[in-house]
Amino acid sequence: MADDTSHSKAAEEQKSDADGKAHLPVVQPGGQLTKAPTGNVIAQAWLVLVLAVAFGAGLAGLQYAVGPRIAENKLNETLSQVPSLVPGAVSGTPDDEVVSGLRVFRALDGQGKLVGWVVPGNGQGFADKIELIIGLNAAATELTGIFVLDQKETPALGDRITTSEFQSQFVGMGTDRTLDARQAPTDLATGVIQALSGATISSDAVCSTVNQTLRLVKTPLAAAAQGASAGAQ
Repeated sequence: MADDTSHSKAAEEQKSDADGKAHLPVVQPGGQLTKAPTGNVIAQAWLVLVLAVAFGAGLAGLQYAVGPRIAENKLNETLSQVPSLVPGAVSGTPDDEVVSGLRVFRALDGQGKLVGWVVPGNGQGFADKIELIIGLNAAATELTGIFVLDQKETPALGDRITTSEFQSQFVGMGTDRTLDARQAPTDLATGVIQALSGATISSDAVCSTVNQTLRLVKTPLAAAAQGASAGAQ
């Protein structure tokens, strides 16, 4: 009986070779076609998981370690830009109370008088987050300048938002206007900012960030300026 079975299997193999067709194996009920994972495969999977967790923890630890230093560098750079962003200012001082949940900076002249404000803003650019600081006059009715603190836009295209040619367009814009990046000349009357050629998304991101920030800070800054003026009298 065993010999008959062997001959039958051999005949089937010869038939498969003869007709050139592949014959799929027949899996009996309860059978298993694929081999179960071996101990080695499971160990490798655990190793990958452990390495991923360790790598993530390492990145978190690095951010925790260098985060305060990065924040301090940005604070120092913001303070150093105050005289450039607000005419008549010689220094800046942080203020955490004027705008709820946001640190702004009072721009002061040589006698300590309030001559304007510098406020931070951030928004999504083409490649990553864009961080700005925005200069305003004391009454928060006019933009006096902007400066890009951090960006990762495309080199030679979107990163031109850091140039003085682009940033100078914002000087003199009224805060009652909605800024709009277009392929058109800058217009103070309508709030049009000439978009960078080949970098419309980055240009629009800067305008949107300024617009969003102004909506948040304009009213409380104007009220604080009125209070400071009344106190001086």
